[in-house]
Amino acid sequence: MRRVSIYDTTLRDGTQAEDFSLSLPDKIRVALKLDDLGIDYIEGGWPGSNPKDQGFFEEIRNYELKHARIAAFGSTHHPGTRPEKDANLRSLLDAKTRVITLFGKSWTIHVKDALKISLERNLELIRDSLAYLRPHVETLFYDAEHFFDGFRADPEYALTTLEKAVEGGAECLILCDTNGGNLPSFIEEAMRAVRERFPGVPLGIHAHNDSDLAVANSLKAVEMGAVQVQGTFNGVGERCGNANLCSIIPNLCLKMNVPCLEPDKLKKLRAVSRFILELANMPPNRYQPYVGRSAFAHKGGVHIAAVERNPATYEHIDPELVGNRRRFLISEVSGKAAVRYKADEYGISLSSTDPVALEVLKQIKELEYQGYQFEAAEASFELLINRAMGRSKRYFELIGFRVVDQKLSEEEEPVSEATIRVRVGGQEEHTAALGHGPVNALDNALRKALEKFYPELKGVELSDYKVRVLPGKEGTASKVRVLIESYDGKEHWGTVGVSHDILEASWQALVDSINYKMYMSEKEKGESRKDT
Repeated sequence: MRRVSIYDTTLRDGTQAEDFSLSLPDKIRVALKLDDLGIDYIEGGWPGSNPKDQGFFEEIRNYELKHARIAAFGSTHHPGTRPEKDANLRSLLDAKTRVITLFGKSWTIHVKDALKISLERNLELIRDSLAYLRPHVETLFYDAEHFFDGFRADPEYALTTLEKAVEGGAECLILCDTNGGNLPSFIEEAMRAVRERFPGVPLGIHAHNDSDLAVANSLKAVEMGAVQVQGTFNGVGERCGNANLCSIIPNLCLKMNVPCLEPDKLKKLRAVSRFILELANMPPNRYQPYVGRSAFAHKGGVHIAAVERNPATYEHIDPELVGNRRRFLISEVSGKAAVRYKADEYGISLSSTDPVALEVLKQIKELEYQGYQFEAAEASFELLINRAMGRSKRYFELIGFRVVDQKLSEEEEPVSEATIRVRVGGQEEHTAALGHGPVNALDNALRKALEKFYPELKGVELSDYKVRVLPGKEGTASKVRVLIESYDGKEHWGTVGVSHDILEASWQALVDSINYKMYMSEKEKGESRKDT
């Protein structure tokens, strides 16, 4: 069966995305992760464009990759010089990669308006640049920039540029939808013409996502015979991004039966997706197909009941195939089956007819009527189950707290100070702490008061804080919902609070966060003792 090669350009084209940046060490780590996944080609950057990319090619030579081949990217030589005198081509060779990808102009408007040269001179640049590189590199690819727009404007010229690339020694012609504006039907039409003109030449596709069709266009190109697909992880890239390999790879393997990754490697897809976003300090898109946190999340009671009987009723693949997992969300539209399933996730045995399940469901519906939501606050939900079962433990008792905001001058930042009194096992603790805002001050003071009793809390930090004003007619007296995400170096968990008072809502979420951490610590210690 025909195999399609995956060519990743996250480290080059992906880093041109707004708010997406990778340091040199980050780029090395990403390359090693992509190699472990089984990606065929990793485009490291444009060595002639900046010191970071040059440094990458020097550093990556210190590593022995298991599968991937590193590619250097660059353009045809400058119109005013010869190939052997061109600094850009020299930097490509100095990168000492096994693969070089060269791009050239396919669209007459770019030749005339961007390069400001004749159409004939552009053909010479393509042929001569590739011919110069050919003896010095193991594998030579040609990216036909703006090919589809060029084919629409002047089909014969666009095809002639490919002809010159073949004459120069290109092994694979990668057709680029650089502006991302073409439909799959035109991709098919253009590729059919290319196949007729070059029947024995391997073809590839490089699509951008400006019309939200980069994945569809890439898959259409494979249907038309493309043997290489270029893209980026999570679809990052300039403007609206590049073709998303997190969707292309599973679609090829699982839907089109076109091999591109081994099944055991495919299971790492979600982990690699999250790893790259984490290094770039970008929040993951929970709604991203295949690898997003919500890709296999079910909320409606009818859906959940059906998926329990047969997952195929509302899932197009087994989520474990791509390293994801099924999630049942808890809300006012959930049923008893959802409560039982969530309890199972936490190691709590319930049946759908258990009175506890009915009580939890009743409480959920009442709390959500008040404004609570548990989709992003699963820790609060687990504590709710434990309270309904009579298994909850009170780790501390609040005696009282006070928060004071103070702004001394226009130039200085306001300062918040929280004072808190709590009782733990009959012992009272009275402490205070400063913070950036009242909630941060309250969080600092609470943990300061409790850390000597519960040292586990020292490693906990508040990693996200969201406030939502709930719909209502009370104006400034409306209720607010506070969602807090906490992190202890290993796990993230979410908690929720609702009140007319933002500090009270925040306090509820903070208390749940601390209670959950202590509950999980005791649970882990109990399992450890059991194992011993």
